[in-house]
Amino acid sequence: MAYPSRSCGRCSNERRSSFMKWLCTFLKGSKPGEPNQRRPRITAGGEEEDTLWQPPVRPKNDPPRNDNEELDRAIAESLAEDVKPPKERNHKGDSNDEDLARAIQDSLNMNPYTPYNPYAPSQAQPRGHRVCRRCKHEIGHGHYLSCMGIYWHPQCFRCCSCGHPIRETEFTLLGTDPYHKLCYKELHHPKCDVCLQFIPTNRSGLIEYRAHPFWGQKYCPLHEQDRTPRCCSCEKMEPRNTKYMSLGDGRSLCMECLGSAVMDTGECQPLYHSIRDYYEGMYMKLDQQIPMLLVERQALNEAMEGESKGPHHMPETRGLCLSEEQTVSSILRRPRIGGNRLLDMRTQPQKLTRRCEVTAILVLYGLPRLLTGSILAHELMHGWLRLKGYRNLNAEVEEGICQVMSYLWLESEILPASSRHAPSSSYASSSSSSYPPTSSKKGGISHTEKKLGEFFMHQIANDTSTAYGDGFRTAYAAVNKYGLRQTLNHIRLTGGFPV
Repeated sequence: MAYPSRSCGRCSNERRSSFMKWLCTFLKGSKPGEPNQRRPRITAGGEEEDTLWQPPVRPKNDPPRNDNEELDRAIAESLAEDVKPPKERNHKGDSNDEDLARAIQDSLNMNPYTPYNPYAPSQAQPRGHRVCRRCKHEIGHGHYLSCMGIYWHPQCFRCCSCGHPIRETEFTLLGTDPYHKLCYKELHHPKCDVCLQFIPTNRSGLIEYRAHPFWGQKYCPLHEQDRTPRCCSCEKMEPRNTKYMSLGDGRSLCMECLGSAVMDTGECQPLYHSIRDYYEGMYMKLDQQIPMLLVERQALNEAMEGESKGPHHMPETRGLCLSEEQTVSSILRRPRIGGNRLLDMRTQPQKLTRRCEVTAILVLYGLPRLLTGSILAHELMHGWLRLKGYRNLNAEVEEGICQVMSYLWLESEILPASSRHAPSSSYASSSSSSYPPTSSKKGGISHTEKKLGEFFMHQIANDTSTAYGDGFRTAYAAVNKYGLRQTLNHIRLTGGFPV
């Protein structure tokens, strides 16, 4: 009785072992890429045949049934294990439970040493992932707004300009800051400094405007053709909320330039004499008394037509060194200002006789003091060259060295002595680096006048013409390298600048 009992118990253990093995195999599944293997086939007599196990052929269009195949394969292996003789069975009963636990663990892909926490936050949305851009607090459950990876509470989505909530479907995002479209346009869309409106876009949808290279004044391109007044001195366009002074000859003058404008010949005499003293301080004294007249635009143009010498700065000449005898109408008395125009302009015809190589110096009236002075310094250099016997100079050489003298005088007026140009020559031993400014105003010049002087220097340095622009830059480089006196001596001998 004991023997059959032991045999039955052993059979039960073997069946349990076979089931555990099948369950482990089912949970683990087949390894990817595992080739077909030779599998035992069980005959009716319980004997094993060594044949090649062929999986059933599935039509090409039949979708794969991996789960069913794995289950069938595991059941077949379990049955095959049950019918094997006892001596051929693999007795690993002690490790079946451990294999089962490992198979379950692998199938669930869990870390056995980390306890499961049902309240842990989702890895797809970690805690603190959404933080409001405005209040910097975490956005929990509920409604929120997002754009370009930035999040806001609905009540925090406000315009960074006006502070009011943004409820429109369209808005503007600058960096991480939201704006109403109109608020953003008001802050960042450029406005025309002339018509004070937003600068329109062109046909390509781009904002197109013009800007002054020195003042930075921005304006719509159409204002270059709509006859908007432009200051004849500083070149600024007249804004719609400001009125320029009309000089009556097609020119206009802004209020800043009008503040230091020189209006008649008598008013200009102190400035003229101070510039002659400047030349004397440079050891370039003019031996002859050259008359100087302030004239209207028409009178200057007429005198220019009668003058045979020299190129003239276009599109408008503002000064002239005469060498021919002419009759010129000069401004006798400063005109009155009535509204936005000049009144009671008094002129007087004056016959100019030739007593030397230079008949007179004419300067356009109504220009600021520093611009008038720079024109006088330029024309006086023409007179000095003619009186000193410099003959037949080409336009680039003569106009270039005259522009240098104009530039040096402006520099002496607006720059402190420590930063002025100091030509290395005996002509400059008491030159612009040490000669006092010629300003007739006590306490120096104002900030506005200084900016005007800097602009006039900018005009000279950046002139695009051949005679005045290229000539100045070549002459200024020679004076910087060799000094003013050596440069002038070289011009006398060769007719050109030293290289």
